[in-house]
Amino acid sequence: MLIDSFFTSLLATLASPWGVTLAVLGTLLGIVLGALPGVSSTMALAILLPLSFGMTPELAILFLLCVFVASVYGGSISAILINIPGTPGAIVTQLDGHPLARQGRAKEALVYALVASSVGGVIGLALLVLIAPLLASVAMQFRSPEFTAIAVFGLVLLAYASPGSTVRGLLVGAIGLLCGMVGFDALTDVSRFTFDSRSLQGGIELVPLCVGLFGLAEVLRHLHASRQRRPDVDMATLHSPAPKLGALAKRWASMLRGSFIGALVGAIPAAGSAIAVAIAYAQEMRFSRRPERFGQGAVEGVVAPEAANSSSIGGTLIPMMTLGVPGDAITAVLMGSLLIHGLRPGPMLFAENPGFVGSLYAGFLLALLLTLALGLVLMRWLPWILRIPSHMLLIGIALLCVVGAYAIRNNMADVYIMLFFGAVGYGLHLLSLPTAPLAFGLILGPLLEENLRRSLLLGRGSWEVFLHSPIAMGLFGLSLLAILLPLLAPLWVRLREDIKRVSAP
Repeated sequence: MLIDSFFTSLLATLASPWGVTLAVLGTLLGIVLGALPGVSSTMALAILLPLSFGMTPELAILFLLCVFVASVYGGSISAILINIPGTPGAIVTQLDGHPLARQGRAKEALVYALVASSVGGVIGLALLVLIAPLLASVAMQFRSPEFTAIAVFGLVLLAYASPGSTVRGLLVGAIGLLCGMVGFDALTDVSRFTFDSRSLQGGIELVPLCVGLFGLAEVLRHLHASRQRRPDVDMATLHSPAPKLGALAKRWASMLRGSFIGALVGAIPAAGSAIAVAIAYAQEMRFSRRPERFGQGAVEGVVAPEAANSSSIGGTLIPMMTLGVPGDAITAVLMGSLLIHGLRPGPMLFAENPGFVGSLYAGFLLALLLTLALGLVLMRWLPWILRIPSHMLLIGIALLCVVGAYAIRNNMADVYIMLFFGAVGYGLHLLSLPTAPLAFGLILGPLLEENLRRSLLLGRGSWEVFLHSPIAMGLFGLSLLAILLPLLAPLWVRLREDIKRVSAP
């Protein structure tokens, strides 16, 4: 069923002028925005998300996936040419990519990054197609206790994997949970936390929160660092011959290792691409016969992280599509798009909208192919992208944030919400607190509250209803372990030191 829908959607998109136009436009915007320092994939999706409101769900997910996939590769462009990663996932790419560029091998490094990104994306898509339906079929057997445990487990993991301490991540996630309670109660229809404001009776929309948190807040962050960084490598090397197919084929092992690591790590909620590329880079150094070359221009140091970076896209989509839990901040923005179009990510998405799932798979593949083709074509003009003045870029992004927030419901209240959470996001940055758990709390909060209360109703007010579910108890146990691990780790280290001190002669 899904395979038939996949091919039908792919052919329908290729036969549609609108589909091809939006795919090409999304890919171009993704490469450009991803290549610009300071514009992450999350920020690119947040500011372009409102453009998809007037589209059909199939065209909207096609456009956003093209932006997503292309921006992941685009982040490696600035990492290689000017030693500044355009996206967090490209942090590791700069370690060997920029030394290669300084050696006169800029085009070689960019081609390796592009091909590895394409291969990794295809493997991530293949694992998504294979694993997601199986996991969704299992998740369809879940009841309210299991979904309650999943929501708790997702929040804990997201806080645990966020930068800084776990306690801070949990604190920000709790604020997100409170934001999810604003508006009318779904069960009792009682108004809560609205402060007698009609604008808040419908709750806080996810899209203006994401636009403010990941878009406007980033603009405020970069206002004090708006100096333009110029390429410090010889751009004439971009006109040199690209590596031959034989040289690319020799890196197949690095591409495969990085791809599988990226997809598997990306499937863990909150792990994301940054952790995946770090693990892929470390494993590549371990397998290398000459690990001393890493950091000085090793091709494997570009190929493996880029393959992991792109394959993690398919991994992060697995928990979002099957469980309704965002894999990272980027998929949280994608969830906002699906919710705007009346689609609720989760196991029922496969049963009720198999045609849309097939469209998502087809859009993912088309995005990978267009990124590969346009990436090769645009390679000689990449330096011009990096010369866009920072002040013009920030002004344009701020305007898109305002227009995009207003376009959701043609309501100024959403603009005020966006401005408020833009200031909140900037304040969290100043306090060194993670921002992503706030959005995750807003997404998972209603899921947690609704299923928790429904579970207690089924158990007639008794918490024993969770004891009868092994899956729920297992997830609660893992959540508790994740919370206690940062507290127990220092004690374990101290205990080991004491044992060594006592056993020493």
